[in-house]
Amino acid sequence: MSKEILDLEPKELWKHFYSLTQIPRPSKKEGAAVQFVKEFGEHLDLETLVDDVQNVIIRKPATAGMESRKVVILQGHLDMVPQKNSNKEHDFEKDPIEAYVDGEWVTADGTTLGSDNGMGVAAAMAVLESKDLKHGPIEALFTVDEETGMTGAFGLKPGLLKGDILINMDSEDEGELYVGCAGGTNANMKFNYTEEAVPDDHIAFKLSVTGLKGGHSGIDIPLDKGNANKILNRYLWHASREHGMRVSGISGGDLRNAIPREAFAIVTLPGQQKGKFLECVKKMEGIFKRELATIDPDLSFRADDAEKPESVMDRDTQDRVLSAVYACPNGVIRMSNDMEGLVETSTNLAVVKSEKGQVDVLCLLRSSVDSAREDLKNMFRAVFEPAGAETTFDGEYPGWKPNMESPILKTMQDVYQEKFGKVPEIKAIHAGLECGLLGGVYPNLDMISFGPTIRFPHSPDEKVNIETVKKFWEFLVATLEEIPVK
Repeated sequence: MSKEILDLEPKELWKHFYSLTQIPRPSKKEGAAVQFVKEFGEHLDLETLVDDVQNVIIRKPATAGMESRKVVILQGHLDMVPQKNSNKEHDFEKDPIEAYVDGEWVTADGTTLGSDNGMGVAAAMAVLESKDLKHGPIEALFTVDEETGMTGAFGLKPGLLKGDILINMDSEDEGELYVGCAGGTNANMKFNYTEEAVPDDHIAFKLSVTGLKGGHSGIDIPLDKGNANKILNRYLWHASREHGMRVSGISGGDLRNAIPREAFAIVTLPGQQKGKFLECVKKMEGIFKRELATIDPDLSFRADDAEKPESVMDRDTQDRVLSAVYACPNGVIRMSNDMEGLVETSTNLAVVKSEKGQVDVLCLLRSSVDSAREDLKNMFRAVFEPAGAETTFDGEYPGWKPNMESPILKTMQDVYQEKFGKVPEIKAIHAGLECGLLGGVYPNLDMISFGPTIRFPHSPDEKVNIETVKKFWEFLVATLEEIPVK
């Protein structure tokens, strides 16, 4: 861990971000971070409470002369996406993040950094601790489990918050103000299979797809990055037909909201097919590399000798699984007609895993149009149910409809132009910000989202730009000074 981070400006923000990197806080396991922020608020003698789902709320009175301003909710989420390279030894439930300065960026050694949403949390903490900033009444809302279920936002009860304006600090492009986001749904497909004995004449291999960049399944989906599950399944489908290959086990991806970077399979095939099989693997690697040369130049697809497994999947289920996964919608389904460059509807084939007679296929469906999201669910039913999969949907959350007449939008546009000499871009994001859920519970909130520039969130290449963190902080401070009166 490089303590150079503590020398970066603004120091009052970076010191809190550094502290957060030292606290393990993967989604659903962020209890230590909840306790840390709770004690932080209590140490400052500020009103601090933890609600039933472990969201933390800290209230700070207005500074002198600002008492008549509207109450501002500064909102961020405590959890982070736990992703690491396969060759990195790291326990996200125990180990601190090894963050360091890399030129103009802060990044981490082989893991996600947690700038999503550690930057927003650190900024709120810096405001709460400040002695010299000018601001009206502040409520800081630190939610839990945003990345895997939005549990904190789902569980927030009416009446807890007193604020008029919500500033979400979970966006990832400095100079842009976000006024809308996509809604989402989890798709869960389950196949049951019979374990059969491996034929006597079979030999075993481990197939590996590695070297992909991965990324955020909403923000990065229009980049057409390689999906490890799609790549691996494409070959499994072919080899099943051409080489008599049988599948013993599959393991690809581990988080719905991360484009899968790696996928593996243990397979068997007749010994006499070995030469053709290995030749085909090499040929397919060349095809994959050419197809993804620009976006994923480090892709690797290989077959290594493996110990012969005890069993393989029954052939009928294997065929149905491989065909359904091959046909599974993945990537951008439709671009928005209303906002240039915005993805309207997409899917991410996030996880394909087999264990003890069951194959689970997990996807995340996103759309800013509710009817399109329902249509997408029906596509999944049409693909997986005829293949014999039990298909269910859960964790649905609403989108956030843009309000171009928003008073806080106008305020922040004016502040940004005055401070930085240009008009910020107004955008919606193809990702699930908590604003949609929070606005459902508190419909009168005037909401906006912004943040510093973060690249490759939800992947071990995640990094945050140092200069934009400074601008993000200066913009937040200036905005708080200009919050309108009640």
